[in-house]
Amino acid sequence: MTDTAMAIDSQDPWADIRPYQDDEVAEVLARLAGNRELLDALTRYRLPRLSRLAPPLARAVAAFAIRRETRDVNSVRDFQQRVAYYMARMIRTSTDDFRVDGLERLAPDTAYLFIGNHRDISLDPAFVNYALHTAGRDTVRIAIGDNLLKKPYVTDLMRLNKSFIVPRALRGKRAMLAAYQLLSEYIRHSILVDNHSIWMAQREGRAKDGIDRTDPAIIKMLTMARRREERQASIGKAIAELRIVPVSISYEYDPCDLQKARELHAIHTRGQYEKSEFEDIGSIVTGITGHKGRVQLHFGEALDSRFDTPEAAAEEIDRQVVDGYHLFPSHYLALEALGDAPELVDLSDVTDADRSRFQQRLAKVPGELQEWWLAQYANPVRNRAGRLT
Repeated sequence: MTDTAMAIDSQDPWADIRPYQDDEVAEVLARLAGNRELLDALTRYRLPRLSRLAPPLARAVAAFAIRRETRDVNSVRDFQQRVAYYMARMIRTSTDDFRVDGLERLAPDTAYLFIGNHRDISLDPAFVNYALHTAGRDTVRIAIGDNLLKKPYVTDLMRLNKSFIVPRALRGKRAMLAAYQLLSEYIRHSILVDNHSIWMAQREGRAKDGIDRTDPAIIKMLTMARRREERQASIGKAIAELRIVPVSISYEYDPCDLQKARELHAIHTRGQYEKSEFEDIGSIVTGITGHKGRVQLHFGEALDSRFDTPEAAAEEIDRQVVDGYHLFPSHYLALEALGDAPELVDLSDVTDADRSRFQQRLAKVPGELQEWWLAQYANPVRNRAGRLT
């Protein structure tokens, strides 16, 4: 998004940031089937030998596959039905179990603003969507940072899957303020007028260190639209009308844990970490294909109007996220391996198979990265016990 892109169309004020609509699907799919970068990416992954020996033929095969796979896709719902099929297959092949609790307490015909902890770029909202889909509920619109949308085909794929764009690349305070005002208005309109739920992360970026914390600035942004409409409206009323529901997702194993440990180690030792050009795309692929063990999703309770500051609301989201986070054997075994809080280690549910699986994964981690790898899993235990500041 650029400064000039902020000119607002009164007929479609959120055209630059909203998900695609049904009448745009056919054009977008045709564009994807002809996008050379997407075709090259697909062939490198699925047809590596052919892509090296005969790139044009490989691209033609990939384009045909896209058109065949989407021939009956005429709406966003049709597209998401395809996504649901692959999501179910991913769960069968890369998880040992997927469980959901708390959803039964939420009204099925009411829109909510789900704010969740963030561990995986694409899978956190994908698991939320799958839980809603299997319960017969509508899926969410997903907030995604424009830093992830460096390629046009990635933007198209995300917006087809009901993602909307959160600006992070704008320069200048006025441009950012206008962009966040527009974003706040879109989110409020989605909840109150469209009655369409939304998922967004509790802070910018994944919690690579395993510490889940809500950024109060997100709450400030969410309340901007109501307070612009009614300057005397309290923050509590602005929060309550959005029906904010904290969501906790817990992975027994994070397929990106080694990459996260490498990044944390680099920041600690060199003071910075430079991402490669396609690193985020690689993280998405690794997250989808890598083994995750058991996964648990917990839906909390909607925030009411008693929170009179963004910080108070953020604290409540943190409380619910941490309380709803499921601690697996991997978390306790990591804390045991670090050895600095033995009184917090609970091995009552840890089996020999759990310990063996943990040791096998740890053995593949280079020695200089092991402390950072272990901390990702140990920190949720410390957080639950209030040992993190």
